[in-house]
Parts: sequence; structure tokens; C-alpha cells
Amino acid sequence: MTFAPWPPIYRLPAPSGFLALEKILSGTNQSSNGLDGRRKKLKFRLWHRGLREMDLVLGGFADAELAGLNDNDLPEVEGWLDIPDQQMLAWVTGAETPPADVATPLFAKLKTFHLRDLKN
Repeated sequence: MTFAPWPPIYRLPAPSGFLALEKILSGTNQSSNGLDGRRKKLKFRLWHRGLREMDLVLGGFADAELAGLNDNDLPEVEGWLDIPDQQMLAWVTGAETPPADVATPLFAKLKTFHLRDLKN
């Protein structure tokens, strides 16, 4: 018994309304050029959390703010990577109140950035 080969699969272009969405959901489109090695690594890790919602929240924050953060802020941002995605998402969205050691001015800046991003 012989089988006919499957027809080739062609990827059709998405309707124009989805192209913008695809670009938004695909991650950063900003270069890491000009960032030092620590910030480059941190930016990558913030864009690759695991939960897509957190990738967008933290990765977008990294694109906008990481280059301007001082070296004293970096350990705090690196500490965010140790917080489970669901817990971080609950704190960022305001569904739960973060503990005092997380509720810092930099975390407030992240929340403000997230809320500003939702309004646009």
C-alpha cells in the first residue's frame, strides 16, 4: 500500500489586523546595543519569564527603563526574577498587596508603567 505525500504546508500571511498584534506579542524590538553585559542578560531574562503576561510586563519595563536604572537598582530587579510568575502578576496588577520588602519605589514605578501601558 502506498500513500500519497502530504501536500506542502504554506504559511499564509495573517490578516493585517493581526500583524500588529503579532508584532506586540513577539517580544522586544529594541536592541540591547549600548547596554552593559549585566543589563543585556537582565533584559533577556525579563523578556523570557515563562508566563507571557509577565514577559510583556517586565520586558516592556526593561525596554523602557533598564538603561536608565542605576547600579543600585539592578539587584532589586534581578530579585524579581526569583518571584513566581503568578505571585508577581498578582502584585503588579494590584490583585494582592506585595510584602514590604517588595513594595519599594522601584516596584511602584513598575506598577505605574504597567498601568500606563494598559491605558494606551
